Amino acid sequence: MTPAINAAKKGKVKYAIHEYSHDPSAASYGEEAADALGMEYGRVFKTLLVEINGDNRKLAVGVVPVSGQLDLKAMASALKAKKVSMANPADAERATGYVVGGISPLGQKKRLPMVIDSSAESYDAICMSAGRRGLEIEMSAADLMKLTGAILAPIGR
Repeated sequence: MTPAINAAKKGKVKYAIHEYSHDPSAASYGEEAADALGMEYGRVFKTLLVEINGDNRKLAVGVVPVSGQLDLKAMASALKAKKVSMANPADAERATGYVVGGISPLGQKKRLPMVIDSSAESYDAICMSAGRRGLEIEMSAADLMKLTGAILAPIGR
């Protein structure tokens, strides 16, 4: 079990686990997951960390479809910040307790502000990392918001 799966269990939400064989040479972890699971790219989400206003001690989480990218201006706006930039991978790993490519929005070491792209609402359930490469967890966006305190905003492009 990963902290992400434990968080879903503890939160008593409906979820499904999907496991696949991770290829270390894959160019995109998210697209690899979507392809391995036979899901459209818009329904599989990636977890990205940003630093707020250039302060690597102030991090936030963006959850966007693997089919696109995080819009940093939209993310800053959703967080009511002047600007955000992508967090250093080592800072992201330290704050979440997960390795890059396996960072889950669930079960992170520290609860960080989180924004989920509003496109998540158009699916009954979305997939995201369950805490390690090759392991995905699927649940509704509403349940993910309930478990993480996240807000919805159009942060993907």
